[in-house]
Amino acid sequence: MSGVYKKIEVVGTSKESFAHATKVAIEEAAKTVKNTSWFEVAEMRGAIKDGKVSEFQVTVRIGFKIEH
Repeated sequence: MSGVYKKIEVVGTSKESFAHATKVAIEEAAKTVKNTSWFEVAEMRGAIKDGKVSEFQVTVRIGFKIEH
């Protein structure tokens, strides 16, 4: 895994779960960012409506290798 990498930060949301919010964030970022290779979850939070969880939100840092 030698080389130079860059990190971006994106936020994924889901009505289902934190895991689904993470998956959505990574899959959407991979549509426009080449060479994605790893991720880390930086923050997890959610929204509450009428006393119930209404949305899961995850801030994800995604690493990708810089090409020359």
